[in-house]
Amino acid sequence: MKLALIGGGGVRSPLFVMSLLSWQQRIGVDELCLMDIDAHKLELFGALCRQIVQRAGNPFKVTTTMDARTALTGARHVVTTIRAGQDLGRAIDERIALNHGVLGQETTGPGGFAMAMRSIPALLGYARLMQEVSPDAWMYNFTNPAGLVTQALRDAGFANTIGICDGANGGQDAIAAWAGVEASQVQAEVFGLNHLSWCRRAVINGRDVLSDALADERFLRESQRLFDPDLVRQIGMHCNEYLYYYYYAEQAVQAMLNQKLSRGEEIVEINRRLLAQLEEVDIQRNPQQALRIFFGYEKRRDASYMQYAHGGASAEDAVLQPVFDADIPARAGEGYAGVALSVIEALEHGGPLHIALNVPNQGAINGMQTGDVVEVSCRVDQQGVHVMDIGAVPPAQLQLMQTIKRYEYLAIEAIHARSRAKAVEALMVHPLVLSYPRAKVLVDDYLTAHKNLVGEWR
Repeated sequence: MKLALIGGGGVRSPLFVMSLLSWQQRIGVDELCLMDIDAHKLELFGALCRQIVQRAGNPFKVTTTMDARTALTGARHVVTTIRAGQDLGRAIDERIALNHGVLGQETTGPGGFAMAMRSIPALLGYARLMQEVSPDAWMYNFTNPAGLVTQALRDAGFANTIGICDGANGGQDAIAAWAGVEASQVQAEVFGLNHLSWCRRAVINGRDVLSDALADERFLRESQRLFDPDLVRQIGMHCNEYLYYYYYAEQAVQAMLNQKLSRGEEIVEINRRLLAQLEEVDIQRNPQQALRIFFGYEKRRDASYMQYAHGGASAEDAVLQPVFDADIPARAGEGYAGVALSVIEALEHGGPLHIALNVPNQGAINGMQTGDVVEVSCRVDQQGVHVMDIGAVPPAQLQLMQTIKRYEYLAIEAIHARSRAKAVEALMVHPLVLSYPRAKVLVDDYLTAHKNLVGEWR
């Protein structure tokens, strides 16, 4: 079976390969095709991926291509993880938002819109080609903003599209760690939108243990450390960490403004350093050294994730690290790869798998429309993906979901029509922007900054 990774020249590709090594026998992959439009990064990270597979005894082959048709032809499953505009585009998005005193984050609010206006046209192109050359294949979209992009793909008629996010199952993983059981033993009930979701039940052996977990100070400190314990108990659910940007909006903006580098600017510099060090190493002759450099990078990147919110290593510390170096792990955290690969296994071999995914609502959540792509608990088997019945949800959560979904539809309409006015309307709806003058200047700045990729808008 052939699996294609669109965006295979990205820095996460070696981690994806390490996850695939754990799943390969269960799902029967014999070829992983890495596709990217950046020849240099594809060569570097493709070589790293081949070394990882070679160290494991070559259970499958790794191929690389810059031609999307070649990558998609014959693929049964396709994972998309592209960054249109690359790392610099993200840094620009975040800095423009912060310059106007609003959230600078790549998936949420204005930064998410700027990324979507580059991501959606690119992903639609890949989806059309996939439908032509591999019409029965499944697409797993991890390209950000994942929920918004998946909504655009579904609206365009690509029914075999699933939005994936490792954060969607954060509550399930946290409860499993707290209870000392495998995540598969926890039946979590998740509802919301991507990066805007809650877990309201967590059943182990027929008993909902979420309230016990929320009463445990240690659990709150470890798994909900971004939030005041009183807030979590008031909500009565496990909160996706990205809700920090809504529940602590002004604090999040100020914390970002206090940093010399935005997260995007940090990643630009760390990736520049990583690529420079890998270029100095002959990966074929010194694979051990190259892999140590890569995993050193990954360690630094993880250490500074959301550091402004929870006091991790500073962005400056990560950038100033003179040499990236770390031991080569036997296995890496699976993240989005684990989500995609577990769904592939269930679709191929029957599961059933209980997992939260981004798929059309289909009546699962009261108050949301049938075609609304939501983040929701699903059962996956050989017959497909089946949303779980969530029913009524609390008014506060539903209202926020409906508002963000309205923003998403307006954003998609703006991107299709290349309309400035509609883009301004979309950002005015978003609760992290609201203001007309602010929305207007944000749209103008983004269209100017990314004109080479998005062209002229009316």
